[in-house]
Amino acid sequence: MGEVTEQDQEWRFVQGGRLLPDAVVSAVGYRSRLDRPCRHVGMPSPALTLVLTFDEPVISGFEPSGDDAESTHVVLGGLHTRPAYIAQPRVQSGIQLAVRPLALRRMVGVPAGELRDRAIDAREVLGSGVEDLRQRLAELTSWPERFAALATYLRANTAEVTSGVRPEVLEAWKWIAWHRGTGSMSALVRHVHLGERQLTSLFKAELGVSPKAASRLMRFEHARQRIARAVRSGAPLDLSAVAHSCGYYDHSHLVRDFNQYAGSSPSRWIAAELRNIQAGAGQRAEEFPP
Repeated sequence: MGEVTEQDQEWRFVQGGRLLPDAVVSAVGYRSRLDRPCRHVGMPSPALTLVLTFDEPVISGFEPSGDDAESTHVVLGGLHTRPAYIAQPRVQSGIQLAVRPLALRRMVGVPAGELRDRAIDAREVLGSGVEDLRQRLAELTSWPERFAALATYLRANTAEVTSGVRPEVLEAWKWIAWHRGTGSMSALVRHVHLGERQLTSLFKAELGVSPKAASRLMRFEHARQRIARAVRSGAPLDLSAVAHSCGYYDHSHLVRDFNQYAGSSPSRWIAAELRNIQAGAGQRAEEFPP
């Protein structure tokens, strides 16, 4: 847990540990108190986002103007390759989960591809039980109690098998994650014994993105995690070194991805999110091998 306080501003983030590792990458409890409402940028990642808020509803969309904004207390967001925009009220608290895309079938019986570039009221696919869960979590008084209740819900509502997911898609996703998004397409199709066109078709149907797009998301997530770790540790940040270590051609290549995914350069994103990152924000959306 981390906390930063400046005047009447506060950010607090609590890591939930490994609640259900094969379905949920990470869970973070959060509470913030700001001097005025603001807008947060939700960057693309290789995970679905499930948010259960205890205070004001989440208002989010993909248009900077907010014309497509949806408001709900339980939001489920699919994979996307452009920034999302989230309105942040002065006081907010809740839990945010990074859900493995291929686990969605096990949870609700539908592929993650149906949520591509969408953020919906999670009750549409998870049922009324998730609203009961949200209310119970809000009533509990400690984070350990909340995470324990959430883990019980996940275990009870997630099947033990990855039903309906083609094994080639599952293996391709694991391969992309293992290579942190830097493996070649030719090596990937050889690994899963499928043609590029067929694998791309299966990927888009199941996940809503192509293998190439998934690889870019993995590579960007690896770079974002490295940047966040450096910021939290107070170590000097060499973006050129980050770009090189994460498989980008050069620093400008990393900047292009940031401009697409975050709507700004890495330096501007760090400046805007500095206090949040220092306080422990920026949960993992994928676990990479050492």
